[in-house]
Amino acid sequence: MKRLIFALLPALLSSCAVAQNLSGSALQLDSTAEKMLVYQRSVGGWPKAVGKVPIDYDQPISTKLRLEIKADSLHDDATIDNKATTKELRYLVKAYANTRNPAYLAAVKKGINYLFKAQYENGGWPQYFPDHHLYRAQITYNDNAMVNVLNVMQDLAEGKECFEVLPEAERKRALAAIDKGISCILKTQVPQDGKLTVWCAQYDQHTLKPAQARAFEPISLSGMESVYIVEFLMRQKNPSAAVVTSIKSAVDWFQKSKITGYDFVFIKDPNQVGGKDRVLKPDASSVIWARFYEITNNTPIFMGRESIPKKTLAEIEVERRTGYAWYGKWPESLIDKKYPAWLKKL
Repeated sequence: MKRLIFALLPALLSSCAVAQNLSGSALQLDSTAEKMLVYQRSVGGWPKAVGKVPIDYDQPISTKLRLEIKADSLHDDATIDNKATTKELRYLVKAYANTRNPAYLAAVKKGINYLFKAQYENGGWPQYFPDHHLYRAQITYNDNAMVNVLNVMQDLAEGKECFEVLPEAERKRALAAIDKGISCILKTQVPQDGKLTVWCAQYDQHTLKPAQARAFEPISLSGMESVYIVEFLMRQKNPSAAVVTSIKSAVDWFQKSKITGYDFVFIKDPNQVGGKDRVLKPDASSVIWARFYEITNNTPIFMGRESIPKKTLAEIEVERRTGYAWYGKWPESLIDKKYPAWLKKL
């Protein structure tokens, strides 16, 4: 029996159902969670980098650096970009479930409150809060920023992924935030000739009109981010008629916008800086989608750092050709598996 208990102990410690510190004595610490506490900003969110150095929780933090980071906690660089804040919240809530360390729960509550405060009245979330310089204030679907937040809210509302440790009042706030977020999603789905298509990566926070962010990210329909917006909408247990129409319209657009007979691959090219390039290669078995499509006619669009739209990938600089996901298979699983399964539940 003792052997069985010890064999099951790792699984128990990783479960959200752990109700108390199993040791019954010293406060348990999680080394990664401890680092996350250091980086949490006073406003409640987390930055994705300090200066220009991305945060790496696998790296040790010296005493000197720890003090420097804590002293800079008022910095306004908290963000939801690159999974910042949502990543920490997901880790910390599980760390709390495993250790019952109250500091981790306090950090989660503060981080969730940050997300509530950052949401616009129209339902969208900015890439950064409270820093709203340049495109940081835009409603941001890019790199799934807003969808990552909505999925945290959904897990909180449903009491999943260890978020059941938060009070009922927080779950109710999450439901309200989800309703507002879905309203924003429906309002920003782009119509073409009276028919709904998909979404752009960024929108003006005041007008809800499509907006450009970085120089190489044009106003365009997104073949990537739109997939994860649809998958979030499909999480809704009792979808409204508007949500059902939104999902079906987006999937129909994906079907019509796929590119068959090509794959997007790296090739060796000694004539290029870095000795490589990235090109479309004929492949009869491959189906891909462009990252960006013209908002009016669904033609793939490409843009380098000079911010001039191009019709082909070969027209932009090699650094951008090889350094960005211009094509991908993002909708494949949605179309082949997730959407058909969702239809059966309606």
